[in-house]
Order: sequence, then structure tokens, then C-alpha cells
Amino acid sequence: MFLGSEALRRGLLTPNQLRSSAWVRVRYDVFADARRPLDHELACRAALLRLPPGTVLSGPSAAFLHGVEHAARYGDPVHVTVPRRIGVRRGIRVHVATLGEGDVRTNGLPMTTPGRTAWDLAVWLDIPNAVAAIDTLLHKSLTTPDELATRLKNHAHDRGGRKAHHAISLADGRAQSPPESRLRVGLVLAGLPPPVPQHPIRLPSGLTLHPDLAWPEYKVAVEYDGHWHGAPAHLSLDRRRLNELQAAGWLVLHVTSDRLYRDFPALARQIKDALTSRGWKR
Repeated sequence: MFLGSEALRRGLLTPNQLRSSAWVRVRYDVFADARRPLDHELACRAALLRLPPGTVLSGPSAAFLHGVEHAARYGDPVHVTVPRRIGVRRGIRVHVATLGEGDVRTNGLPMTTPGRTAWDLAVWLDIPNAVAAIDTLLHKSLTTPDELATRLKNHAHDRGGRKAHHAISLADGRAQSPPESRLRVGLVLAGLPPPVPQHPIRLPSGLTLHPDLAWPEYKVAVEYDGHWHGAPAHLSLDRRRLNELQAAGWLVLHVTSDRLYRDFPALARQIKDALTSRGWKR
């Protein structure tokens, strides 16, 4: 990875060579070997080439580097934290803050620690996306509820503290996918009681099932159906799970991606009605 202007100035490449298919333009004036995967890490490395020393990758960018792959894509802005204000940079989201010694980790690239990353996600992102990323940090054991609770206590009066508390209080490391997290948070924000992710249900057959979301008190469960659920190999298993849960007295609702993202108000009403039918008082 290199600055195109520098390569031209030093005569390492001609303008035609720089425009060839051997190189890919990652960000303004930053080029890389075209054989490298176009992911957010590449975008982060490109951003650091044009930023001053002391810049730390943070928020969604740090989350991606910690292994939360859904936190950022190649074309998304790179989030960085700097100690003092710098000029606007295309494709870079700059946050000005003083980071403590325990907030930064250098693992090939300077980035915020998982705990600090969770805080920034909670402050900067909308609640569903923030919780989805924090859920993954917790699920991967990169941070813990106790660590996040301590951070909330120590920074309760910081800017964004109230929003951070709201997002982190909704996080749950038992969640196993971003859509599941967004569905759970959306239902809570819509006024439903908090569901339990991956609640174990022991059936008379001896099989233990873990529906994506459950309200054990009312024996209502919700399963998020990703694309793989329609595959023949999984259809039979899903039907068996559904039959056994229903035989045990559970009401099971299935949610598709289309309903989650395009028909959520009607979906929330349907689940509310299901809970009401089982005794929940609105």
C-alpha cells in the first residue's frame, strides 16, 4: 500500500502504470496491490497513511478489526479518534477525544480496546446496530458485562453517557447473529417485554432446543429464518423442531429477513398479539 503521489514523485511508477489493473485505488491518493481483498481492514490501513501519528482506529472500524465482521464494510467510512481536531478527510469519520492508557491496543494497527470500542459504538451508532455489534463482542468474549458495567459507572457523566447506558443495557452475548440482535432490540423498543436469546427448552423427547428468542413465562418463541432455512437439508429439521415445540405447548412464530426490515411494525403487532393471547398484559 502506498501514496500514489509519492510513487509518481519518486519515479517508481508512471501515471499509466498507476492506472493499470495491477493496483486498486483504496482511498484518495492511496493505492494497494489489486490482489488484496477489499475489506474494511484495507480501508483502515489506507486511512492511517494519510493521518497524523497518534490516530487510533475506533468504533465500527475497531469492532471490525476485533472480529465483528458485520460492523463495517469496505466502502464504509473509517472511524478514527484523534487527540485534537484535524481537517476533514474524505471517507474518514474523525472523533476528537483523549483516550486513556487502557483504551488503546496496538495489534499491528492502533485501535481501541473491545471495552472502549463497545462504549463508542453505543454513543455513535443507532441503538439496533450498536447493540448488534456489542452483542458480538460479548459473544466472542472480547469484553464482559462486568467490564461494560464498570465503564458505564466510571463514565456515566461523559458526553453520550445516557445513550451508551441504554444501548449497553440492551446488549446480550447469547445472541448468535446480527439480525437476531436487531429483532430483539426492535421488539423491546416497540414496547414488548425483553425476550431471552437462545433460551434452553427441554422437551419430553429429551431434545433441548434453543429458539432465537423466547418469553418462557408465556411459552412464546420466535425463530429468525435466514436464507439457509429454506435449504432442503434444514427444512426437515426445522419442521421437527417446530412440531416438538408446539406439542410441548409453545407458540412459535417465524420471522423472515423481508419482514424484519420491510414490515417490522406489522411484525411487532403480531408478536404482541401472540404474547397477549398467552396472558401478557400490555
